[in-house]
Amino acid sequence: MYCDNIQRYLRRHGLPRIDLKAVLIDMDGVLYDSMRNHTQAWYRTVSERGIACTPEEFYLYEGRTGASTINLFYQRELGREATEEEIREMYRRKSELFNALPKAEPMPGAADFLSCLRERGVRPVLVTGSGQDSLLEKLNRDYPGVFVPEYMVTAFDVKYGKPHPEPYLMGLQKAGVQPGEAVVVENAPLGVQAGTAAGLFTIGVNTGPLPDEVLLEAGADLLLHSMRELADRAGALCGELGAGTAVR
Repeated sequence: MYCDNIQRYLRRHGLPRIDLKAVLIDMDGVLYDSMRNHTQAWYRTVSERGIACTPEEFYLYEGRTGASTINLFYQRELGREATEEEIREMYRRKSELFNALPKAEPMPGAADFLSCLRERGVRPVLVTGSGQDSLLEKLNRDYPGVFVPEYMVTAFDVKYGKPHPEPYLMGLQKAGVQPGEAVVVENAPLGVQAGTAAGLFTIGVNTGPLPDEVLLEAGADLLLHSMRELADRAGALCGELGAGTAVR
């Protein structure tokens, strides 16, 4: 089913096979249907500063650190970077607005996908730009027993956010695997860029309003349209990736 996608990846990276041992998975827009809340909170925060923006463009910036997102607008509109005080205040305001919105629900299909991985002995590794203090508590409530701190990469762990490959390179390091032993699951173009830059087979799951072409142009090796679709196809996908698919 996915042999052509896998073969193209293997030829591009000069690898003989993929031996799947870990899946490095993003959080917002993948594990949680949270991007509408993030978008609304960012749009209001930036607009309150008198800076022109549109709600849709924040989907393009998903995966950036808060400081990087704020500096993008300051550089674009004001020709300078934000001060540390401006960054702190804007991120505080964004968090305030986000937390006031109805809580985002787990993404349909995500739990089934994670169960499929665990049944096959594949390690889920969280790679997120979030730095929420309550992150582990939230994950344990919605995905009990799946994620543990030693297999999580958050905003506190990295110097560079996506699209830099550092988050996914750190995910590989924490999982103790090589690029040919892991894949990435991402919904955002910057996350897809980060995964491909780290040398990983990257599955783009388009759970938002962006055109498919945005994720494909970012480098997605495989494109699906929901976590439900990924869960339904997880067995076949794991079989093809875990079977040691040799390059032809």
